[in-house]
Amino acid sequence: MRRGLGNKLKANIPNILTWIRIAAIPLVVWCFFSDIRVEGDNFARPIAGMLFGLAAITDLFDGYLARKWNQISKFGEFLDPVADKLMVATCLVLLVHTDPRIDVALVAAVIIGREITVSALREWMAGLGERSVVKVGMAGKVKTTFQMFGIAFMVYEHKLFGLDVYFIGYYLLLVAAVMTLWSMIVYLRAARPSMMNQG
Repeated sequence: MRRGLGNKLKANIPNILTWIRIAAIPLVVWCFFSDIRVEGDNFARPIAGMLFGLAAITDLFDGYLARKWNQISKFGEFLDPVADKLMVATCLVLLVHTDPRIDVALVAAVIIGREITVSALREWMAGLGERSVVKVGMAGKVKTTFQMFGIAFMVYEHKLFGLDVYFIGYYLLLVAAVMTLWSMIVYLRAARPSMMNQG
């Protein structure tokens, strides 16, 4: 009986980690706008940045554990990218709210627009039975890494060890935006034969 319960819990761990990412979103938003002071300094943004970073790290473990334990599920494959996109889109909106410069807004629009486009493309290709044509490649994973670090640093905002973390995060996000456009082009080129046949 205990072994059965242990195996059941083990089977749910990857999805639990994904749900933790989703649950972290309102916490990040709450911290972002809070007034959490330590010795007079507001540490709400650093706490929000660290929460986002910890939540982003779970993205590495849920996929790894699902593959290691051979527990990849259709629900997990659906939920994992949804959690990522919700986190990214929410935090980009927060950043544009506090830093409404046109370049920040454009980067946010590019990243969110790409996610919508590629998600729709994958859904359409899945309907044709050709989802593997637009599966996530190495370029997409590298893009996600730059994106997560960039957003975490910008949300953190405060200087760390004398480094301008916000500035570093901004340029990481710029790199992510360029890679975002490139990976979208790669996916669209891969799907082009199917799109032409349907046209």
